[in-house]
Amino acid sequence: MKKSRHKKIFSRKSLRTVLVLLVVGFIGYQAWTWPKVSRLRTRNPEATAFIELYKTKQKKAGKKAYVKWKWAAYSEISDNLKRAALVSEDINFFSHRGFDFEAVNEAVQDAVKDQEKPRGASTISQQVVKNLWLSPSRNYSRKLKEAILTLQLEWTLPKKRILEIYLNVAEFGPGIYGAEAASRHYFQKHASELSEREAAQLAASLPLPRYWHPDSKSKYYSRRVDLVRERMQTMTFINKYI
Repeated sequence: MKKSRHKKIFSRKSLRTVLVLLVVGFIGYQAWTWPKVSRLRTRNPEATAFIELYKTKQKKAGKKAYVKWKWAAYSEISDNLKRAALVSEDINFFSHRGFDFEAVNEAVQDAVKDQEKPRGASTISQQVVKNLWLSPSRNYSRKLKEAILTLQLEWTLPKKRILEIYLNVAEFGPGIYGAEAASRHYFQKHASELSEREAAQLAASLPLPRYWHPDSKSKYYSRRVDLVRERMQTMTFINKYI
């Protein structure tokens, strides 16, 4: 009986030790691989998770793993595109701290009203985090990591820097990333030269860039371009922020 009791105690201790080691190992791994957000203050990212994922998919499909991507500084991007992206994706960007709970509430109310699944209400900061470091999956651990990194991004970088990064890593069509590459591909000009309509065309593609882009024939996309342009003309209060 005593031997059996000792064995049970030993087993429990062993189990606790294993669990502790697993937790410590997990925390250590996360600490070692955790993105260095502070580097973005002075350095531009050399790659993004979504670009690497696109390349991997292209290789698996037997296609060239090539993307168009060229960085443009904040001052080298047209204010028209900054306004278009804000009115299209995150109108409260300069007033929230990473999460727009008002937008989330509106999305839920719209979903209930239309009897559909809630539409996405990710802020620009959240989208930067997803593009740079995460996968498209929606599991709880990924969402938790996204939330922590979003807060860290907001604490570490000024708003204009976050917007600059967003406009440089966002996808504007299959294999086309960033404002400069998109401007050259679709309009044969630099991102600094984009007109109001051209900016609206690029911003309207952001929710579904693989299908919606300036070369798309989608009627829904065309209506979205007009909607973005209308918002740009009415929501002029954002001009003072950009």
